[in-house]
Amino acid sequence: MNDRFPIEAIRREFPSLAVTDDGRARIYIDNPAGTQVPMRVAAATYDCFLRHNANLGGAFVTSREAGAIVERAHAAMADFVGADSGEEIIIGQSMTALTFHLSRSIAKTIKAGDEIVLTRMDHDGNIAPWLAIAEERGATVRWVPFNADSWLIEPSALDSVLSKRTRLVALNAASNLTGSINDVARLVERVHEAGALAFVDAVQYSPHEFTDVKQLGCDFLACSSYKFFGPHLGVIWGRRDLLASLEPYKVRPIGEELPDRWETGTPQIELQAGLAATVDYFDWLGAQLGSNGDRRARFRTAFDATKAWEQMLSAQLIAGLSEIPGVTIRGISDPSRFSSRVPTVSFTHRTRTPKQIAASLAARNIFVWSGHNYALEIVRQLGIPENEGVLRIGMVHYNTPEEVDATITALEEILR
Repeated sequence: MNDRFPIEAIRREFPSLAVTDDGRARIYIDNPAGTQVPMRVAAATYDCFLRHNANLGGAFVTSREAGAIVERAHAAMADFVGADSGEEIIIGQSMTALTFHLSRSIAKTIKAGDEIVLTRMDHDGNIAPWLAIAEERGATVRWVPFNADSWLIEPSALDSVLSKRTRLVALNAASNLTGSINDVARLVERVHEAGALAFVDAVQYSPHEFTDVKQLGCDFLACSSYKFFGPHLGVIWGRRDLLASLEPYKVRPIGEELPDRWETGTPQIELQAGLAATVDYFDWLGAQLGSNGDRRARFRTAFDATKAWEQMLSAQLIAGLSEIPGVTIRGISDPSRFSSRVPTVSFTHRTRTPKQIAASLAARNIFVWSGHNYALEIVRQLGIPENEGVLRIGMVHYNTPEEVDATITALEEILR
């Protein structure tokens, strides 16, 4: 598979990968916080501004075209996550903003004494909204730790906190700090057996794994398009019956149609043009890799190939880090389990802080992140100082073995 992976063609799709600073190439391994975009995404946004720039609902041509862009973006995301219709897709400013927005409506179904289950593995975007709702409604918060050996939320740990009072469980599909991939479908089964709703954060999952909301079985799934090569937008898929029955917070002139009742206000139409083009990129990649099936089949082909490439990069990086004295990898490091992680690798060092290491890498034009990365509960469970956190390296399928080699060499020099 890796011998036939079209890395050169892929990198040509991303113009920013060719940018240099004073003659030095950029190594973008900061991808868990946001990825670069294909030219088609920038071109679609540009084209919308220049040719279709209008508000929605008018009889004139630019307004009609803007409406078609918004409809296409919703349909594209329905294709991407395996939904039945674009009416099940909510698009907004960010995953966090949308989760806060939707949580207010879910809160109306929660009473004092009910229970909300959260995990120690989640990004705060899937924790803080539910903490606020629990405080507002007088609900009890039950916490599920992750297993420090498997780096996963184990079903038995979830079972121990579920009860007849559980109303909602917030889970993540993949950790933005450790990179671990949870068995979401299995966990959601437990949630539904308890009679609760399952809200899944797939922000770190969707750039790396073929996403199928029906297979996962959840009630809501959130993701962010700028994490999978698109514009700065958040997206939530929800079960149609729930989106239709929950009471949204909206202005009075907005009707009850889906998804309008959840998207009050003028949308970022130009970014939605880019969002549709982002999904088209995965379609293009699947075709490049030889898929002759339908659109979803092309997506699966694309993700099967990119996952194999990314696992190769992860193995290379983890092997290199493991040879550096003083480094502790905070996540799955057993090669036999690399299918249970995304290519996000975090570590700490015995004598150098993550911030110091990140600054030294930045001086070499290697882009990484340091800190808790909003995964507060993970660093707390691991006993890592919140003001230090970890050094996080996150790769995607446009990264190369040469970039990983350069990063390892730089780290060996910095940490010598």
